Amino acid sequence: MSISVDDAVAVDVTIDDHEMHVRIRDGRTISASLERFPRLARASVEDRAEWRLIGSGEGIHWNRLDEDVSIAGLLQLR
Repeated sequence: MSISVDDAVAVDVTIDDHEMHVRIRDGRTISASLERFPRLARASVEDRAEWRLIGSGEGIHWNRLDEDVSIAGLLQLR
């Protein structure tokens, strides 16, 4: 089953040393390599951990890093 962009609303984000994992409202998780997000890849653990959902979960924003990632964009990487 694929996730449509209309249904893809983030509810949580975790980042490890290699990947970003975004939990979608329906319980599935989208994972993407940090290599695709140089600012996140170079950031400290503390800076990566300070994120907030934007647009009712349609994207993620890291204020300290001036970085935004859209859920639709993550789905296109798959």
